[in-house]
Amino acid sequence: MALFSNKMPPLVGLDISSTAVKLLQLSGGDGRYKVENYAVEPLPANAVVEKNIAEVEAVGEAIGRAVKRSGTRAKHCALAVAGSAVITKVINMPADLTEADLDSQIQIEANQYIPYPLDEVSLDFEVIGPMPGNPEMMQVLLAASRTENVDIRVAAAELGGLTAKAVDVEAFAMENAFVLVADQLGIDPKARVAIVDVGATMTTLIVLNEGRTIYTREQVFGGKQLTDEVMRRYGLSYEEAGLAKRQGGLPESYEQEVLEPFKDAMVQQVSRSLQFFFSSSEFDSVEHVVLAGGCASINGVADLVQQQLAIPCTIANPAANMSVAPRVRAQALGADAPSLMIACGLALRSFD
Repeated sequence: MALFSNKMPPLVGLDISSTAVKLLQLSGGDGRYKVENYAVEPLPANAVVEKNIAEVEAVGEAIGRAVKRSGTRAKHCALAVAGSAVITKVINMPADLTEADLDSQIQIEANQYIPYPLDEVSLDFEVIGPMPGNPEMMQVLLAASRTENVDIRVAAAELGGLTAKAVDVEAFAMENAFVLVADQLGIDPKARVAIVDVGATMTTLIVLNEGRTIYTREQVFGGKQLTDEVMRRYGLSYEEAGLAKRQGGLPESYEQEVLEPFKDAMVQQVSRSLQFFFSSSEFDSVEHVVLAGGCASINGVADLVQQQLAIPCTIANPAANMSVAPRVRAQALGADAPSLMIACGLALRSFD
C-alpha cells in the first residue's frame, strides 16, 4: 500500500483516533470545497491504544456506523498512520534519474535508514524538488512503516465497507489541511507555524516551515486525563464523564477545581513541546500556534496559550470557508472542526 499516491477516485478521509472514527468527504476543488458527508463515531474504550488498533473488529464496526450515519456512497478512503509508526528521511539523489531508476535506487538507499527487513515494510517516496544550491541533485522524501501498521488499518476500513486507496502519515495530512487554515486566518503559508493537536490520549506537535513539515513529536497527554479526573471526583462512568464534559451538569466546583488545572497543564504541554523543538533545531521561534484536536475547543485555552507564549494562537477550523451539504449539521461540524484536521487533510487527497 503506497504511502503517497497519484490521482485518487472520489474518497472519504478516515481518521482513526484513540476515541473516535472521524469521516469526512469533500467535493469541489481549486480551493473552493463543500462538505458533502461527515460523521464522528465513538470507539469502545481501549479499541485503539495510543494510536495503535487493539481491536480491529470493534474499529471496523465503528467505521461501518460512521459510513451509514454520514450517508456517503463513496467506497474508497484515505487513511493515515501515526507519525510514531513511520520513519521519514529526506535524501539527495541525482536529478537526472528516470522514475524506474529512482525506484531501484530508493530500495537500495532505504536499507541504510530502515531498521527492519524491507519485506516487512511499506515503503514509498515523493520528490520534493531540486536540492538548494545544487540543481543537479534533487531532494526525495522517503517514508516507511511496518506493513502490519498499514495492514491493520486497511483491514478495519474493509470491515467498515471501505477500500483504502491511499495511506498517508498523520503529520502530512495536517500539513495538507493547514493550507485551508492559513487561507482562512490570513497566515503566510510559508510562515513557520506550530500545529499542536491535543487529542484524547496523545498530543502531536508538527512544525511547518515554508509549507513543509520540519519537525514532529508525540507526547502522551490528552483529554482522557480530564475525563479520568471527572470520573474519580464525581463518581461517574467513563461515558457519563465524557457526556458531562460536553453538555454540562457538573457541580460548580468543576471549573475551578478540575477544568482550570487541566487547562494549565495543557498550556504547559504546548510550551514544553515547543521547547523540545527549539532545543533540537536551528530555530528559536515560531510565528503562529494553531491548536487542533478535541481539547482545542475548551473555552479560553487558546487565549491562555497566547498569553503564556506571547505568540498568536488560533483554534483550527479547516472547514470554516467551506459550504455545507443540506444533510450535514453545520453546528455539529463547527463544534468538531478542530478535531477534523487529519480527516480533512486525507479528504483533500481526492483532489491530488
